[in-house]
Amino acid sequence: MKKGILVVVSGFSGSGKGTIMKRLMSKYGKNYSLSVSATTRAPRPGEVHGVDYFYLSTDEFESMIQNDQLIEYAKYVKNYYGTPKAYVEEQLNAGKNVILEIEMQGAIKVKKKYPETILLFVTAPSAEEVKKRLIGRNTESMDVIDARMQRAYEESFGLDDYDYLVINDELDECVECVNDIIMSERAQDTAKNESHRVSANIDFINNIRKELLSYSKGV
Repeated sequence: MKKGILVVVSGFSGSGKGTIMKRLMSKYGKNYSLSVSATTRAPRPGEVHGVDYFYLSTDEFESMIQNDQLIEYAKYVKNYYGTPKAYVEEQLNAGKNVILEIEMQGAIKVKKKYPETILLFVTAPSAEEVKKRLIGRNTESMDVIDARMQRAYEESFGLDDYDYLVINDELDECVECVNDIIMSERAQDTAKNESHRVSANIDFINNIRKELLSYSKGV
């Protein structure tokens, strides 16, 4: 059986990456395994332990760090996030394409450990839309939202480390695009993916970085 490929999907908070992953798994789940991350943040309404995340105490999480049970981990807005190692390796060996939905810090660590990893970044079409979606979630204070906008600006400087950029404007189109990119990578036939490469979207990245800077200053 051909071993699966490892794909990291990251995105600015508010980019809709979680929704994209759920729709992708619903439509094309036989091709994928979505790794469940561990975190010390509290569950949001409707989230389930072991499905959305493994919700751990800080002590539990730090124990996993000490016992080398994580592929990567990072601290983001005062909470730990990390990827349990055993499940990922088991699914790759079973032929599944494993998707890690993780933050940029963790993505770079995974790429260093597993150089063949495909890094894919999701963004809303504008900084204004990023903030609108964060407010629309109705789960966080404006202070936290402002911190996330500031973090998005900082993250925009790390996009050069990614292979692909996908703009989540229309959900179904975005899901099809993500699936096409991954399956083309698996088949080693990536010619049709060229327009989504980060290197082909420098103007868009520069523009959204300027917008994010404005919002991080409180606009």
